[in-house]
Amino acid sequence: MAKFNSTTTKTAVSSPVKTEATPSGRTHEGAPGYARDAKGELFLLAVTNMVGEDTFYEKKGDRDNRFRALVHQVAVEDGDWLARFLPWLRLDANMRSAPIVAALEAVKARLAAGENGLNRQLVNTVLQRADEPGEALAYWTSTYGRAIPKPVKRGVADAVQRLYNERSLVKYDTSSHGWRFGDVIDVIHPSPDPGKPWQGALFEHALDRRHNRDKPIPEVLRTLIERAQLMALPVESRAAVLAAEPERLAAAGMTWEALAGWLQGPMGKGAWESIIPSMGYMALIRNLRNFDEAGVSDEVAAQIVAKLTDPAEVAKSRQLPFRFYSAYRNAPSLRWGYALDKALTSATANVPSFKGRTLILVDTSASMSSGGISARSTVTPVQAAALFGVALATRGDQVDLYGFADDVFKHPIPAGGSVLKEMERFCRRIGEVGHGTQIADSVRRTYSGHDRVIILSDMQTMSGYYAGDVTSAAPKHIPMYGFNLQGYQHAAMPAGGGNRHELGGFSDSTFKLIPLLEAGRNADWPF
Repeated sequence: MAKFNSTTTKTAVSSPVKTEATPSGRTHEGAPGYARDAKGELFLLAVTNMVGEDTFYEKKGDRDNRFRALVHQVAVEDGDWLARFLPWLRLDANMRSAPIVAALEAVKARLAAGENGLNRQLVNTVLQRADEPGEALAYWTSTYGRAIPKPVKRGVADAVQRLYNERSLVKYDTSSHGWRFGDVIDVIHPSPDPGKPWQGALFEHALDRRHNRDKPIPEVLRTLIERAQLMALPVESRAAVLAAEPERLAAAGMTWEALAGWLQGPMGKGAWESIIPSMGYMALIRNLRNFDEAGVSDEVAAQIVAKLTDPAEVAKSRQLPFRFYSAYRNAPSLRWGYALDKALTSATANVPSFKGRTLILVDTSASMSSGGISARSTVTPVQAAALFGVALATRGDQVDLYGFADDVFKHPIPAGGSVLKEMERFCRRIGEVGHGTQIADSVRRTYSGHDRVIILSDMQTMSGYYAGDVTSAAPKHIPMYGFNLQGYQHAAMPAGGGNRHELGGFSDSTFKLIPLLEAGRNADWPF
């Protein structure tokens, strides 16, 4: 008889988000809560933190203060870890506001502690879009006043060198921004990149337009000159130019928003077809319904589909997976469904395909289904959880997918099912089994010899003799993965080892740790 080398014997492995062994707190619903170390708590909060947004259990002020305190602590205790984490958070986890705020708060804490290294690098690496230098300075000055430390200025200046060009000026240097390109240049005094001979002229022109100086556009800035010529055309002649010379739009860096204003009329079929070739990925998925309503041709639609389904374009777009579901809901025509489903597959490439039997539980309670992920989003945390749950179910070998709250419902997934269509079907059942969060009871009701358990939830389980004991709800030799979609302070189970692990986020990035743990290998941070 095999005593040690059996299918139920698992090698003890560790994962990076670690908690205490004995609970010292409570979840928001009163169950025993396990405190994480500072890095683990910061990690799970950062990958779900839209900054300045209320969540079901946490007001934005409390959430932002907790985030700030964790950043300050980790920035001083382990600046090297933070310098690896924040670029990953921006580029791989595809979060935008959280890494910018974290970098600036880290510099604040490190300067106060006398730590001078890394600070410039922390700021520079999180700024990845041309409007973000202004975002960073707006945050600093609104929080700490007009005195901006040198490391912040230098980090922003490095980013300006990388990001400022003619097209970014056209797109982002608008009156809707409190900090214009010229304001940023005025404050930080960046040096032009020696490898970009036109950048000095661009900086001068950005200052001229900010201060309303009547100076000609420098000859080296051909995109801006072309744009000025288009803007100078009489309104009544613009439609003819659009029809005869649509290539001028791309040459002038014209966006679809600017085109609508330039035409001073509705965006019809011709307008959309002229601008679609130069539209970015996010702009395309946000306008699919508009394309249908305008009646764009099948040939142009094929170009859109080709871009949407190109894995390289999906990766470059840095869209969080739930954005594709949002696009699908807004434009449900058959024209785009397949393309969005294929794009979603690329955006969830790190979601593993499990062998054996897998139990997946998606939390459909009130705390997961009330309110959007952000104030501007109609997608709720439970929909983001369902997306990952369905993606796991469609890829796994033998998967049982359940929704749970006070009770559970089983949701079979047909072979070869569309993730988007199955998500839509799953989401129609939200609220079917109540609104409480009974994690342990739900695991007990559904576990039946599975090889692993995956719980997609905010992990704020309810109290009770059995209800709060999540860790023993499945046999201790069975791996249990809690995938956290809200990053609250206390965990529902001890994690970091003993076949109990916690991951999280709105992207698929941390799923790459699971195959390591399944292979019996210790998993470090995903960066």
